[in-house]
Amino acid sequence: MSVLTRRHVLGLISGLPLACMSTRRAWTQTPSRVVVVGGGFGGATCAKYLRHADPSLDVTLVEPHRQFVTCPFSNAVLVGLRDLASVTHTYDGLRQRYGVRLVHATATALDPVGHRVTLDDGSTLTYDRLVLSPGVEMQWGALEGYDVAASERFPHAWHAGAQTLLLQRQLEAMEDGGLVVITAPDNPYRCPPGPYERASLIAHYLKTHKPRSKLLLLDAKDTFTKQALFRTAWARLYPGVLEWVSGSQGGRVVRVDVQAGTVHTDFDEYKPAVANIIPPQRAAAIARAAGLDDGKGWCSIHPRTFESTVHPDIHLLGDAIIAAPMPKSAFSANNQAKVCAAAIVALLRGTAVAEPILMNTCYSLVAPDYGISIAGVYRVVGDKITAVEGTEGISPVDAPNEVRHREAEYTQSWYANITADVFT
Repeated sequence: MSVLTRRHVLGLISGLPLACMSTRRAWTQTPSRVVVVGGGFGGATCAKYLRHADPSLDVTLVEPHRQFVTCPFSNAVLVGLRDLASVTHTYDGLRQRYGVRLVHATATALDPVGHRVTLDDGSTLTYDRLVLSPGVEMQWGALEGYDVAASERFPHAWHAGAQTLLLQRQLEAMEDGGLVVITAPDNPYRCPPGPYERASLIAHYLKTHKPRSKLLLLDAKDTFTKQALFRTAWARLYPGVLEWVSGSQGGRVVRVDVQAGTVHTDFDEYKPAVANIIPPQRAAAIARAAGLDDGKGWCSIHPRTFESTVHPDIHLLGDAIIAAPMPKSAFSANNQAKVCAAAIVALLRGTAVAEPILMNTCYSLVAPDYGISIAGVYRVVGDKITAVEGTEGISPVDAPNEVRHREAEYTQSWYANITADVFT
């Protein structure tokens, strides 16, 4: 990867909020009220940087959980390279250092006309601007036989926490010689390289601890992000352990039967010892219930401000939105949140909204000491996000071992830095 992509891009992203934001107080006498729903990489970042930009803002973060368990590095938890505590973060820094008001409740309904959010205890919050970063939900029933109950037998582990530990226990309990099946859904879904990193690390676990076992990755697609990098690594590190089956070659899963313990494609039936079913996804229910997805399953936004194209004064971030070519990643959500916070401050003050620079870097571990990455820089042209030509970067396929080791170190550093940026 070029120095421009790695250092320049990361430098820009860390400096963006300071360059775009002022710490002057808002011009109104009554503090403007901003409610943020969802305490992940998008919502927590936005709440923090709103208060960072203007300490006079009344910022409330609505999040049902008192701790956030990150999906990044949850694949490492699955195979014992980390424990769950290492990917669990509190909101204490947002409250104590930045004065964000925390409400640990579930937002159940929105009133875009009355500017109100209803919580699960029946109370309401009013807002001048609302930020929704609700994430994704599993599209239960889109895959025949796969529902909430089925996920207790065939876990998805796509929400980190209890499902992560369930899949971890199943892998540990599996006898050597067992078959592990992972299914990857069609696009779009959260974290495009996630299933392939997961397959890689589980293959490493099998090779190390259960060498007679096999992993079958059944994919609805024929292509995926960082495909050449992953497949080169698999051929080198996991021959005879990991097999990828593309959609056109019979990899599309059409049905599961948890009672029989089987996974079915158009052509074959498998009876794995462990099955990790990653189903189709869509924007979380609260966004869809308010019509913010316009019936499409994902929410459209004006990318200069991340304001909804459906309802004014509502901004959307992260995995729930349509922001292609930006992927649905933690880095994207964190970056979008800073741009959104700067835009909200400008809109509340009646000043011009700065032209955003958007960025993403996706790191993946193929083995504990083997990392790969892809990065991009984006601008807004018209009302669309477009990639800036010449700024994209991807790990070289033929990189020597020392480069792979360094990228694994970068992966660890990226996680430490982004979680510190969000939660401290």
